[in-house]
Amino acid sequence: MSAAEAEGGTGGLGLFEAWLSLWVALAMAAGIGLGFLAPGLFAALAALEYASVNLVVAVLIWAMVFPMMVGVDPAALRHVTARPKGIVVTLVVNWLVKPFTMAALGVLFFHHVFAGLIPPEDADSYLAGLILLGAAPCTAMVFVWSHLTKGDPTYTLAQVSLNDAIMVFAFAPIVALLLGLTDLSVPWETLLLSVLLYVVIPLAAGLAVRARLVRRGGEAAVTAFRERVKPASVVGLIATVLILFGFQGGVILDRPLVILLIAVPLLLQSYGIFALAYWAAKLWRIPHKVAAPCALIGTSNFFELAVAVAIGLFGVNSGAALATVVGVLVEVPVMLSLVAFANRTRGWFPA
Repeated sequence: MSAAEAEGGTGGLGLFEAWLSLWVALAMAAGIGLGFLAPGLFAALAALEYASVNLVVAVLIWAMVFPMMVGVDPAALRHVTARPKGIVVTLVVNWLVKPFTMAALGVLFFHHVFAGLIPPEDADSYLAGLILLGAAPCTAMVFVWSHLTKGDPTYTLAQVSLNDAIMVFAFAPIVALLLGLTDLSVPWETLLLSVLLYVVIPLAAGLAVRARLVRRGGEAAVTAFRERVKPASVVGLIATVLILFGFQGGVILDRPLVILLIAVPLLLQSYGIFALAYWAAKLWRIPHKVAAPCALIGTSNFFELAVAVAIGLFGVNSGAALATVVGVLVEVPVMLSLVAFANRTRGWFPA
């Protein structure tokens, strides 16, 4: 994705992005209903797996991730040092703070505050899902949040590219460390396989396709290609949510309180991380067009990766998978509220 595309390509947002919360909510409701009406179908889908990776969901996750990876421009990494303060704030929040505060909030709520409301084994599973969300910083939707706050598109593009590069090497060790600290077993083979499937291979394929498109028609060819495959990403997300909630439909109908319990630490984490990054940027006198994106990038999650790894590690019927899917629903309205706050407080920052 070029700087121009990042700046202008999301201007209309589109029907999907503008109403993402509604589509996700409808997919969740449809999944619950279909899971109740056709349990045999979802049992058959759940059985289609290899090495703890559900093959149907794997295809859908690839549909979501690949268009994003084609938009990653390795040349944008040269812009990382252009505004070092914003880069420092974002990377510190993303990799040194956010995963650990998410784990701490999960332990606090699921092992203590909510201890009398959920079984211990379920608490561990929900906690694992939160850890996966906390260790996966966002990629594609960041461009939407940056555009809505009139952020610097070059900075945003460079940050996303750098995050993707770091995620390839840091995601698995951080998740393994945090899962180990919470006394959960870590299946290293499945964890590394998930990262390979959903980050390394799509990134390599995306870079190869991008290079070929650039040789043929420049950035215009990349933009045209991403617009053509964008519907696949939309369908992949909605279908993934529908299937996961079909798998989880029985749990949700039996224990609707669980959804609310999972949402509580997610909400506190989102608003807390944004406050930390935004306030640090204000104190460091970072311009708003850099401060707003750097705080929003640290707040949002790469939920596609989190969902995929949760399924690979713990299975499609696990509480971890449910927790990551709840993160999808929680994130969009939260991020839109933070965008509105950032726009109202533009005067706090130097021009």
